[in-house]
Amino acid sequence: MTSHREAPKISKDPVADNTDLYAFVSPDKPDTATILANYIPLEEPAGGPNFNTFGDDVLYEIVIDNNGDGIEDITYQFRFKTTIGNPDTFLYNTGPIASLTDSSWNVKQSYSVTKIVGPRRTGASTILGRNLPTPPVNIGPRSTPTYANLANAAINTLSDGSTVFAGQRDEAFYVDLGSIFDLGTLRPVQNFHLISTPAAPGVDSTKGFSVHSIAIQIAKSKLTSDGSNPTDPLGKNSTIGIWASASRRRAAILPTDGDDTQSGDNHSDAVVTGPFTQVSRLGMPLINEVIIPLGKKDFWNTSLPRFDSQFLKYYQAPELQKLLPVLYPGVFPNLAAVTEARADLVAILLTGIPAGIIPGFQNFTGPLQADYLRLNLAIPPNTTNPNRLGLVGGDPAGFPNGRRVLDDVVDIEIKAIAGATLPLVDKNFTTDGAVSLVTQGIPAGNPVQPPNTAPFLSVFPYLPHPVPGYEHSHDP
Repeated sequence: MTSHREAPKISKDPVADNTDLYAFVSPDKPDTATILANYIPLEEPAGGPNFNTFGDDVLYEIVIDNNGDGIEDITYQFRFKTTIGNPDTFLYNTGPIASLTDSSWNVKQSYSVTKIVGPRRTGASTILGRNLPTPPVNIGPRSTPTYANLANAAINTLSDGSTVFAGQRDEAFYVDLGSIFDLGTLRPVQNFHLISTPAAPGVDSTKGFSVHSIAIQIAKSKLTSDGSNPTDPLGKNSTIGIWASASRRRAAILPTDGDDTQSGDNHSDAVVTGPFTQVSRLGMPLINEVIIPLGKKDFWNTSLPRFDSQFLKYYQAPELQKLLPVLYPGVFPNLAAVTEARADLVAILLTGIPAGIIPGFQNFTGPLQADYLRLNLAIPPNTTNPNRLGLVGGDPAGFPNGRRVLDDVVDIEIKAIAGATLPLVDKNFTTDGAVSLVTQGIPAGNPVQPPNTAPFLSVFPYLPHPVPGYEHSHDP
């Protein structure tokens, strides 16, 4: 998973678990960029009566560094509030939900959006929206018979003209969890594995699950350091660095045990106090999942990207690079012989790719090593023949130039670690022939449709509507 349950502590705190981050030039509105930050991994759509919601006690943030100095330049903060209409029923809804104000919908959630210019804890703040509605979860044909209408009604315009949505979405990220975490197995090539079994198609382990997504679409001129809408991919101000996080108050005081003087839910809630402290973060996919070792994962989640040089050695010699030749004997001889630090991975994952490596392309934010999702705003969207392998597949509009919802980041990063990108910095290295076969093997359908439950939307917020709890399935 890109960042689903990736560290011991955050695996016990799902509402604060930042699962995926996407950033891309909007295909239908190319003067804007869209950023999607997902939370709450592997939501079961039928998980009632207390369906998943954002955390009222969590501060969700999307952060922009537009000059590469490691300091936040623009931050969008999202705070949620849950309102229970009728505390005397166990039901999430007491009838069909026809609108976002329907009295039959018992557990509503609204939110505010605040923009911070400068450091996210001390910069100048402006409230862009208050009491913005979220849609309900997709329960089924009786409770949410017109779900698309409800979701569309929850798309809001902020005071600065940006567009925002927050709510449940289909889990569009696809990965073969059962295979990968079974000693690094890739089903299409598992006949070459140290513990061999016949080759088989991949399985989409996230099929039928949901997430909660915060989506914002912003004019590109509001994101760049000079206020421009960049058109030169090699321009100094064309690339921005993006990361998302979740933070909690530093202290929580629980109420006393219930006794005869307290009645049901009328006792006091926990008191949370102190400054916000970060408990989860995400820039590039799969970093804390695969690159950072177990003993450092919790610390990584609480640290800031500008200090990521302390983790450099894990990028220079990733564990998976060492494991592949062992798990697939004789298949990766050239990779097995690599002893030098992986400068290609450091560039792709920690600084961005500088100009001159790939003709006409760069997403370099500067020498500072930081886990950012880097997006070159001057590269136009590919609306005719997008390639799910992004830059590796010859499509510079895709990952690692930002991340579109269709990009297969698991295949891309496994190929990169296996040596596909090493010739960018070492012209004498010959990529092992097996790298072209390295894939999860999950059938992808057409290039703009995930191998998951539903097709991507062609308009904001792009991620599919969640599948209903009444009728869904998981692994095929």
